[in-house]
Amino acid sequence: MLDIKNISKSFGNFQAVRDASISVAEGEIHGIIGENGAGKTTIIKCAAGIYRPDKGEVFVDGKTVFDNPEAKKLIGYVADSNSYFGMYTIKQMVRFYKGVYKSFDEARFNELNDIFKLDVKKRILQLSKGMQMRLALMLNMSIHPKVLILDEPTSGLDAIAKNAFNDMLISLVDEERTSVLISSHHLSELERLCDSISLIMNGNIYYQSNLDDIKSSVRKLQIVIRGDVDFKNLEGVLSVERIGSIYYLIVDGYGEELKKKIEQMGAEIIEEVGMSLEEIFIYTTKARE
Repeated sequence: MLDIKNISKSFGNFQAVRDASISVAEGEIHGIIGENGAGKTTIIKCAAGIYRPDKGEVFVDGKTVFDNPEAKKLIGYVADSNSYFGMYTIKQMVRFYKGVYKSFDEARFNELNDIFKLDVKKRILQLSKGMQMRLALMLNMSIHPKVLILDEPTSGLDAIAKNAFNDMLISLVDEERTSVLISSHHLSELERLCDSISLIMNGNIYYQSNLDDIKSSVRKLQIVIRGDVDFKNLEGVLSVERIGSIYYLIVDGYGEELKKKIEQMGAEIIEEVGMSLEEIFIYTTKARE
């Protein structure tokens, strides 16, 4: 449904994104993770048709996105900071969206607002950042988007609102088979939501896979072995720590071949320890650097 094909984008002499490709299938949630300045927002703005890539192209349902109203009407976009007409009330913003999007569903907006509880008589400039984010989420979910693009959507939301948003997003994907591209620094939330992940570093996509495949490939090993052993030269080893006779290895691409090599080095016990997405991101990023 959403195809980002080999896009590159520069701003002056700074290349923000290099040859990035991401494909999000119908009914899939794809997360983008990376440090600040890695290129996440640039990719998202290219996907939403705000930036025109210097190279490559973005397609939604086979239609090019940039400068194409037919493609953009299929997209819901929530930025990390949303700019609406400050003097408009929420009720006027709903009327505005109804005029722009034929698919806008006011009944859905009201259902979502039963959860988020915004006063529709309030002006936008009276809303806090968290309230404006709630409004942006409700407006864009109410257009029945084929593709929903979210840049730090839980920024400014409290814990209850975050939980409500997660439930809304899962329902939207399940019921309407919406394709979602989401960026967030809250990796524990992405771990619960996403089917697949792209890791961005310095404008490059270094890791992209199904979330289950990533978590099965990048593992923490607890190894009991006697004497001094140098594991750092083994292919795929990202980190080595030692406490007495116990070594702790973070490995990328763990399988039978690497296990046999470790056993040949004298390992008496090898235990696999599951890792969170946040731990995988930290160790992978450090190793790439």
